[in-house]
Amino acid sequence: MLMAQISDLHIKAERRKAYGRVDTATMLEACVAQLNAHTPVLDAVLATGDLTDHGTAGDFALLNELLAPLKAPLWLMPGNHDDRRVLVDTFGDAHPYLRAAQAQWPDGFVQYRTDIGPLRVLALDTVVHGQSHGLLCDTRLHWLDAELTAAADRPVMLALHHAPFATGIGHMDGIGLHNAAAFEAVLRRHPPVHRIVCGHLHRPIQALFGGTLAMTCPSPAHQVALDFRADGPDNYTMEPPGYLLHGWIGGRLVTHQAVIGQFDGPYFFREDGALLD
Repeated sequence: MLMAQISDLHIKAERRKAYGRVDTATMLEACVAQLNAHTPVLDAVLATGDLTDHGTAGDFALLNELLAPLKAPLWLMPGNHDDRRVLVDTFGDAHPYLRAAQAQWPDGFVQYRTDIGPLRVLALDTVVHGQSHGLLCDTRLHWLDAELTAAADRPVMLALHHAPFATGIGHMDGIGLHNAAAFEAVLRRHPPVHRIVCGHLHRPIQALFGGTLAMTCPSPAHQVALDFRADGPDNYTMEPPGYLLHGWIGGRLVTHQAVIGQFDGPYFFREDGALLD
């Protein structure tokens, strides 16, 4: 099993640039082309939120167009920049799991489970309408508790937009998952999940949380500036774009960070069996 995780695409209608500078549409096209070129082919692509910049119908229409060439099955999740209703209206016909998920919840959460190879993926909706921070209310946590009980005999990955741990990037930690302790308490009642994967941070960051490894995904566009000052500004940088690759290898989940773009190589280490000097 080989699954790519992409996150924080920030697509804007009419291919307008995010923050007047970042050509997110062109950068997503490059990402999709690289995902399609993978060998072996991908079993799935998981998109962990902030799919659009403002959550409008125009934003999502362009996103649909940009993701249409993707060859692998696509699993979509909302982030704080997205509108759940517009996400489901745009993608629900082609991706019926979205309509099924939203119909299950009176509050319209896009929260669901799926199996990708041997892996049970639980997609958690952390969106608080109109807010930048995330939350897992009692209703969503109760669902998680029941799903973890049902999946006790198989490997589980949890996917959510907001990271549940502090990163040291002050302005982002302020808009992280606000009830992380309640989330962690649910995890402690069950065998460890194999991975918690998140978006939101626009950087690859790892931490132990709830007895397992939690990690965030880089963006295929701009990255949040690495600044550990408590009062650091909310800046971004044009560091290399990327995504994560999660593979089930040797009975365990192994994650690689991939960079989008063309670079020199690959080159041979050896020639005629001899190490090149």
